[in-house]
Amino acid sequence: MTSSSFQSVLITGGSSGIGLAVAKELAAPGVFITITGRDTDRLSQVSSELSERGANVISTQCDVTDSLAMKNLTIDADARAPLDLVIANAGISGGGAPSQSHHDKARSIMQTNVLGVMNTVQPATDLMTSRKVGRIAIVSSLAGFRGLPTAPAYSASKVAVKAWGDAIRPGLRENGVGLSMIYPGFVKSRITDQNDFPMPFFMPAEQAAKIIVSGLMKGKDSIAFPWPTVLMMKMLSALPASIFDRIMAKGPKKI
Repeated sequence: MTSSSFQSVLITGGSSGIGLAVAKELAAPGVFITITGRDTDRLSQVSSELSERGANVISTQCDVTDSLAMKNLTIDADARAPLDLVIANAGISGGGAPSQSHHDKARSIMQTNVLGVMNTVQPATDLMTSRKVGRIAIVSSLAGFRGLPTAPAYSASKVAVKAWGDAIRPGLRENGVGLSMIYPGFVKSRITDQNDFPMPFFMPAEQAAKIIVSGLMKGKDSIAFPWPTVLMMKMLSALPASIFDRIMAKGPKKI
């Protein structure tokens, strides 16, 4: 099965990192790809790169926290070519404007990583369930296996979308729509570029994209990688709180 199995794709946060790498992996002649991002210059460059691979591309600067804008964008993309894959990928970590307080940054993370996912998925599922076909992919993180004191807001946002995705999957399946949860470890991106600590089993975005697309083609409910980090996070998640807290107290501190 080749990437051309998906004919109309919407990817949020598609101008860099995992989103960009997945878009490139999916791009092929005859494939319609709609990507969103925050930087118009990067979006323009990405559009050219995807077009060179034969894809029909529309890139749009859009804030995923704007529910109406996302609804309109999704409807427009679907009218162009009925969507059969929507990837809710846009996300942020502990960056943000220098003027933002610690609490404001935490709220921004939750708004983008949780509400942004919902704003992407809900209008797409309305369209897909009416046709009883399609696949939704939500990018969580291995940090979403358990709330981490090393990155409270970020991990909490990823825990939230994991729980929400798992909760809506059965209902979507009854209406012909599949849902894949994606749990990457440390992957080269603008988020990991901010990290100043060792990142075990660090992976190029291109390698991650191949794993993700392969899993989507197979209709997997869960796509988690790399396996050593998956195993480590599952073991940490099973620990009693007292032991878990002592271990994580030694880690780096983010928002």
